[in-house]
Amino acid sequence: MAGNPRNGRPYRRLVDYQRGLGLPCWLCGHNINYRLSPKHRLSFTLDHEIPLSRGGSLLDPANARSAHRACNSARGNRTGTTAPMRASRRW
Repeated sequence: MAGNPRNGRPYRRLVDYQRGLGLPCWLCGHNINYRLSPKHRLSFTLDHEIPLSRGGSLLDPANARSAHRACNSARGNRTGTTAPMRASRRW
């Protein structure tokens, strides 16, 4: 039985490489605080320009982008940076 590919060494290496670039969020353009807890909504996450659900490659560095966790979640599996993003509401 194959494990989750996101738990594998190649994926972690890609995440570490992308984090090391220190780039701003590719969706909103604001800087990312790379020292925040991974659970913080403005922390770094690895996003994929072409979503995995639409055929994007999990391990291709050309498909990897730095994003805030909140921006990545709001984008969902839409393509491009111009896709309309909905603001989340907390009731």
